[in-house]
Amino acid sequence: MPAMTMDQIVSLCKRRGFIFPGSEIYGGLQGTYDYGPLGVELKNNLKAAWWRANVYERDDMEGIDAALLMNRLVWKYSGHEETFVDPLIDCLVCKGRFRADKLKDSRCLLHPSKQPGACEGQFTEPRPFNMMFKTQVGPVADSDSFAYLRPETAQGIFVNFANVLATTSRKLPFGIAQIGKAFRNEINPRNFIFRVREFEQMEIEYFVKPGEEDAWHQRWLDDRLAWWRSLGLSSDNLQVYDTPPEELAHYSKATYDLMYRFPIGFEELEGIASRTDYDLGSHSKDQARLDLTARVMENSDSTERLTYFDQETRQHLVPFVIEPSAGVDRGVLALLTEGYDEQQVKELKEERRQAVSEALTAFLKSVDRSDKLSPEQRDEIVAYGQEISHNLPAALPQVQALLDMPGVRSIDLSKKLRGQAEPAIDEAFRTVLHLKPTLAPIKAAVMPLKRNNDEIVATARQIRKDLQADGSMRTVYDDTGAIGKLYRRQDEIGTPFCITVDFDTLGQGKDPALKDTVTVRDRDSMDQDRVPIKELREYLSERMR
Repeated sequence: MPAMTMDQIVSLCKRRGFIFPGSEIYGGLQGTYDYGPLGVELKNNLKAAWWRANVYERDDMEGIDAALLMNRLVWKYSGHEETFVDPLIDCLVCKGRFRADKLKDSRCLLHPSKQPGACEGQFTEPRPFNMMFKTQVGPVADSDSFAYLRPETAQGIFVNFANVLATTSRKLPFGIAQIGKAFRNEINPRNFIFRVREFEQMEIEYFVKPGEEDAWHQRWLDDRLAWWRSLGLSSDNLQVYDTPPEELAHYSKATYDLMYRFPIGFEELEGIASRTDYDLGSHSKDQARLDLTARVMENSDSTERLTYFDQETRQHLVPFVIEPSAGVDRGVLALLTEGYDEQQVKELKEERRQAVSEALTAFLKSVDRSDKLSPEQRDEIVAYGQEISHNLPAALPQVQALLDMPGVRSIDLSKKLRGQAEPAIDEAFRTVLHLKPTLAPIKAAVMPLKRNNDEIVATARQIRKDLQADGSMRTVYDDTGAIGKLYRRQDEIGTPFCITVDFDTLGQGKDPALKDTVTVRDRDSMDQDRVPIKELREYLSERMR
């Protein structure tokens, strides 16, 4: 069963060390998250796959890493100071703040089941709210000594266009790629890492001759769809949204949004915009001489003409831009959503199911009476718990997500519910993260059948060391539980292969022919092969391509 709610993904991430709430020990900071030991590996693997596909495997791409802080004139002439705003409204009843154009995606603070406006709320008039963060530059704070944390990575590419062109002698068409942090002071950060205030982008600005932009726009759409599918995202979970003219950004001639089916529904994963000559034209001097098609602000501060000299026509031209821009965090969330699978592997005993059902009922009654929870927390916990109750035993693994919801730890009966649910889940279910092996945080886990046998342990540790020697195959040693429990843990974090060292490996089993071999278990099929240690690297490498 795939993830039905965002709570299941959040629970897995917190429980297994993928993603934690930022500054959690001090109550957190809304819209910020920290990537844990497994999350940073998954995130790095995603970025490495993107860089490999778009920079190393192409002959028309260069990479840069521009500064987070830039001269504020960059944001003046890009249009961000004037146009990078959301309409902000305040509710005089619940004291919430909302985007006036996104009320359908928000919830009333007093009545979480209702949208703002569908309750007794009273709103202020909308006012513009610029989403760029300001920060002081230098030791003296005054009206001129500030800069913005960049709200996107694109402008760092545009202002370096002339530098890259001069140092690489590239010919059109060519692109500049960048992966980096960006910051947006979102009015309502929400839906876990989907909409946050600090995030990371994988962005390309691809420069083409005017008149060739439509063909390249379609080509990049096809390439980006194929790439996401190559990572394991199902075609059924991907859609293309052709943005209608009335919704286009001021710089855009046309935009395709790649939409993914997250637990919250289809939402944007990547945008592919045809930006005309707006960007290079905006940052250029002598604009009147450039024959620009885009309407730009007059620039009296730039020191460069951001043009390309066409050897065929012997003329300078301002290239048009195609921009494929993806969010790293949304990519991670899509991979977790796609890979998440709850499987019932054994029939649950009726007495177990009944015990969990009774504990869940008592827990929900206690939640409904609790004065330690806000009305919003009570409503969300009870609604989710009732849905689980109606779908037992199939929904039993979702109890873990229920118990990880905010405020649940204040309910004493949560401990009893956990005590009943966890053994039942371990007995009859497994959660699997079906990640592509190249993306999995850990490629292989090596386990000793008996952790107090020095010879078995030494052999297992040596295998782990050998497999990870060249740095291409992240391998861990794990002896923190029984083999069955270790398998379940590795399944849940997406490890493609588990390697067990046993007495047969030492030549102390019933079959002498199994000496110097190990058991390799496949995550998805749970099939097991006996593989000679000397052939282990080749065996795993073939299956990780």
